Amino acid sequence: MILQQYKIVFAGTMGAGKTSAIKALSNIEVLSTEAVNTDTAAHSKQFTTVGIDYGELTLDDGIKVGLYGTPGQERFDFMWNVICKGALGTIILIDHTAHDPIDELNYYLDYFKTISQNIVIGITHTDLKSAQSTAIYRQWEDLHRHQHHTLFFVDARKKDDILLLIEALITKAEVALSV
Repeated sequence: MILQQYKIVFAGTMGAGKTSAIKALSNIEVLSTEAVNTDTAAHSKQFTTVGIDYGELTLDDGIKVGLYGTPGQERFDFMWNVICKGALGTIILIDHTAHDPIDELNYYLDYFKTISQNIVIGITHTDLKSAQSTAIYRQWEDLHRHQHHTLFFVDARKKDDILLLIEALITKAEVALSV
């Protein structure tokens, strides 16, 4: 039997939960490239990813899925293409508490759809106080319904929430292959 490995990329805003999502799913100790956050204007979190986070998920049928996390800051965008090369798809995580999460969503989606045709979106931190209602995503979906981007509200720390994103990404890939 040939061991087949798939690659899924977690991308999106700083502080959206990419590292947390990978840690929630990984069957191995996550290789993390977190460093002290020096960009406190962008986000107040103490640590931030400055390279690649890597974890691994083994599915019930033995297939291994590599979980790759990108840094969220735009200054590291030169790495995004490299990390996404050969990926089954990209999960974009957006921090709902960001100053303008719709602007962030549009930015990351516009960038990553040039790299990947298979994208699923997860909106995180909806449990925290925010200036905007989650209804802004319904309005966004109405404006972008022709693009067919799947959007979920998730807690990046919860394995079941992140598995939902993985399943949606795999299902979209399977549908695309069958067409």
